Amino acid sequence: MYCLYCKHPYTYELANGQRKCSKCKRKFSPKKIEREKILYKLFINGLTSREAALQTKMHFGTVQKYYHLFRNKLALECDEKYHQNSHKINDYNEYLYLPQSLEPDTHIGKIKHFLTLAYEGKVYNLMMPSVTRLGFDPENRDEQKLLKKYLRYNTISKLSEERSTIRNFWEYFETFILKFKGVSDERFIYYLKEAEWRFNNRGTSNNPICS
Repeated sequence: MYCLYCKHPYTYELANGQRKCSKCKRKFSPKKIEREKILYKLFINGLTSREAALQTKMHFGTVQKYYHLFRNKLALECDEKYHQNSHKINDYNEYLYLPQSLEPDTHIGKIKHFLTLAYEGKVYNLMMPSVTRLGFDPENRDEQKLLKKYLRYNTISKLSEERSTIRNFWEYFETFILKFKGVSDERFIYYLKEAEWRFNNRGTSNNPICS
C-alpha cells in the first residue's frame, strides 16, 4: 500500500493495524481511510449525518465530524470554481431566507442574507451582513412592513414563469435545506455551499441524486 503523504510505494503494517511509510516514516490508518470513503459516498448520495450513522452503526458525533469536513471541502471547491469563472458572471441578485416555520416579526435575527451570482447555468453564493447588522429596527413597524414585502417578493420571484438560473437555485435551496434540523448560524454557509455544489453538479456522476 502506498503512503498517503509522500506517495512512496512501500509501507509496512504495525502491531496496532496502522501502516508506516518506509521513506517519510509517517503513520496512517487504512481503517480510517475506508471509513471516510464509505461516509463520503453516503454524503454524496444525499444521506444526512443521522441517516448515515444509523446505516453504518457509527457514532453520530464521528459521522458529523466527517460531514463537516466534507462540506468544508465542497466550499473550497466552489470558491475555486468561482475564481476560475468569475469573468463569466452575467447575473446576480440578493436573497433573504427565513425558514417557513418562522415568523419574521419574532425571528428577525434568524433571517439569512446572501447574494447569488450566475454564470453558464451555475451559481456562486456570498453571505451578506444580517438584517440586524444592517441596522434594521425590529420595533419599527414601517421597517417590518418593508421586510415582509421583500420576503414576499422573494417567494413571488421563485414562482415566476421566468425561470432564471438564480431563481431555480433559490427554489432548489429551499427544498434542500428542509431536511436539516437546527442548522447553526456558523454552519449555515457550509449548507448553502453544499446546495450550491449539488446544484452546479446536477445530472453528473459527481452528484448522482440531483437531476
